[in-house]
Amino acid sequence: MFLEPQETMPQTSVVFSSILGPSSSGQVQPGMGERGGGAGGGSGDLIFQDGRLISGSLEALMEHLVPTVDYYPDRTYIFTFLLSSRVFMPPHDLLARVGQICLEQRQKLEAGPEKAKLKSFSAKIVQLLKEWTEAFPYDFQDEKAMAELKAITHRVTQCDEESGTVKKAITQMIQSLLLSLAARSQLQELREKHRPPAMDKGPVLKAKPPAAQKDILGVCCDPLVLAQQLTHIELERVGSIHPEDLMQIISHMDSLDNHKCRGDMTKTYSLEAYDNWFNCLSMLVATEVCRVVKKKHRTRMLEFFIDVARECFNIGNFNSMMAIISGMNLSPVARLKKTWSKVKTAKFDVLEHHMDPSSNFCNYRTALQGATQRSQMANSSREKIVIPVFNLFVKDIYFLHKIHTNHLPNGHINFKKFWELSRQIHEFMTWTQVECPFEKDKKIQSYLLTAPIYSEEALFIASFESEGPENHMEKDSWKALRTTLLNRA
Repeated sequence: MFLEPQETMPQTSVVFSSILGPSSSGQVQPGMGERGGGAGGGSGDLIFQDGRLISGSLEALMEHLVPTVDYYPDRTYIFTFLLSSRVFMPPHDLLARVGQICLEQRQKLEAGPEKAKLKSFSAKIVQLLKEWTEAFPYDFQDEKAMAELKAITHRVTQCDEESGTVKKAITQMIQSLLLSLAARSQLQELREKHRPPAMDKGPVLKAKPPAAQKDILGVCCDPLVLAQQLTHIELERVGSIHPEDLMQIISHMDSLDNHKCRGDMTKTYSLEAYDNWFNCLSMLVATEVCRVVKKKHRTRMLEFFIDVARECFNIGNFNSMMAIISGMNLSPVARLKKTWSKVKTAKFDVLEHHMDPSSNFCNYRTALQGATQRSQMANSSREKIVIPVFNLFVKDIYFLHKIHTNHLPNGHINFKKFWELSRQIHEFMTWTQVECPFEKDKKIQSYLLTAPIYSEEALFIASFESEGPENHMEKDSWKALRTTLLNRA
């Protein structure tokens, strides 16, 4: 029979919740056991503090990952080590080492008195590989990793010639893995077809679009409905981000700091696409405001987006909220003083207070904590929604990565650091898997995703045409823009 680890956790369509418990403590769980001497006796290089693994040599950490006859690793450890190990070696190299440790243990079992336990040991190895392929399927896009996986599974099936239960488990695992890889490939192809809308060069002097031209209010005039559709788009896009993508962006930012290129940047495609969405939404907001001809209508447009941002905040969609506020704070919009003077700004002031960058965005973090607590106690999908400001989240995990060293003075890996990285990434992944409870409106979403957006230059032209330059600096900018446009003509 296919062996499950002694500790059972609820299974969901996403493996993160089954791997990491709510606390993500990294403590040894009852019934899981601590690893014995292991294949190479390297577990003596593991340091525990109050039952929590805090450091160890890379070799010992790898051995701690591999089951024995009497031991299966804690699932929090499996996730954390598989996530963090890519900082030190590519997944195919780790797989090769796991395979080597398995082979050494297998040979000991075959030569010793516990040969009868060989099948049980093989089933545990398959369970580890199953959890790996479910949590990090895209590690196996690499041909070397897939080859190592096949090599390990070939070895463990040699003890299963009679009943074939281990072989059956391996077949199911490989089939699920191939389906996951195919789904990601299809998603990437779809995203390639739906690139962000091209920047519209916008108006040419005194040639703003006619007042009758369709704008966002002509598509959706209800702030709550628009906030719900933005949340749909957010959850759909953030749902394609995987934990290894977040570790990859850390490596990429390291390489930028070191002025060198490192890592396979194709793996950060989902991150870049999500970041582009934030920028496009900000520019769309600015475009919708600046392209309006009449001041009364511009005022209405600003108040509408303030209400949309407020609804996003109430939902827990902080990323869209921040993008909308950023769009309204862009210079071409912010300089429209005559328009802003007609806007009831009390609600906007509250929103800006929530997103005040002082004290490391203290107000936003308090609101995020409140939304997180609501999500943990929620009875409905509506209350579970938490979409953090993505750029801030990435900066947070990068800051954590930078201020704590990977290695301690004795050469051990600082595993305490990777527990915390894993905890934050797991929490983020939990948020991304919430099912959107709002009905999808294809017409509104199509507008949000495909409506032309102005370039920064076009925004300034439209802004100056709405309200002329008020100081010498603005007059010089306006003159330079006009000269540029005339030269193009």
